[in-house]
Amino acid sequence: MQFQSDKEAVDSLVKVYGNLSAEIGKVIVGQEEIVKNVLISVFSKGHCLLVGVPGLAKTLLVNTIADVLGLSFNRIQFTPDLMPSDIIGSEILDETRSFKFIKGPIFANIILADEINRTPPKTQSALLEAMQEKAVTAAGKRHKLDEPFFVLATQNPIEQEGTYPLPEAQLDRFMFNLWLDYPSFKEELNIVRLTTTNTMVKVEERISKEDILFYQDLVRKLPVTDNVLEYAVGLVTKTRPNTEAAPKIVNEYLSWGAGPRASQYLIIGAKCNAAIKGKYSPDIEDVKAVANNVLRHRIVRNYKAEAEGYKVEDIIKELL
Repeated sequence: MQFQSDKEAVDSLVKVYGNLSAEIGKVIVGQEEIVKNVLISVFSKGHCLLVGVPGLAKTLLVNTIADVLGLSFNRIQFTPDLMPSDIIGSEILDETRSFKFIKGPIFANIILADEINRTPPKTQSALLEAMQEKAVTAAGKRHKLDEPFFVLATQNPIEQEGTYPLPEAQLDRFMFNLWLDYPSFKEELNIVRLTTTNTMVKVEERISKEDILFYQDLVRKLPVTDNVLEYAVGLVTKTRPNTEAAPKIVNEYLSWGAGPRASQYLIIGAKCNAAIKGKYSPDIEDVKAVANNVLRHRIVRNYKAEAEGYKVEDIIKELL
């Protein structure tokens, strides 16, 4: 893409974001905030963890976003018997008696890791290298993944038999943790009206792979003032119990705070949040806009917080 200035490029991103949201809205009723945050993580080169009860169109949302972005898409249904090789791929002996690597479903631009907490840690960890390095290693050989690469994992919050909670190290690889809620009465009426007839709504590709890569680089180029940087880092530092910056509520209710990756994602997310609104540099309000989604899965409550019914969101709200 050719623009005379970054300012012009940011203006074009506002239009692109509007077109993408409108196109996704043809299929996904409501959930505007979720769609916005998924698109922010795409343009920020981040990954998303979607948490919600069954039937809230998590899979349909990812399918629709992949179609609108014009990216290759694979869905992996995580089950207790899934093996790492089922995700990454494996080597087979071909007809010439030499080993040949057969690529697994991880080799796509958008990966839907459906019900990621249904599979044991050994298989969950098969995603770690892919998410961090944009590559996988099989039989000692490194295979690069095609960019843009984006993992969107879903998780069922309802306590059930046979689930394996994601370890903190893997949770930290997700830029956002998004909570899907039930639709409103009016939204549910529209959903039922749209989905109980033979009418099929088709969405069109609204952006190319090359343009996505261009806008990902553009977001990272946006300048940030020192006071915004200091606010983001200060906010993350406050989440760490038994440190100088920790307020009373953190020392009392948290056993673990967020690491430096949270500070990085707060700034990148704030940059993208500013850009889709047509701002050329993020401010503190942009940091606050993404803070919940960035910090929610990075701070660990202690027993006292759970006993007194203190939610992670309550603690983040106090810190903000």
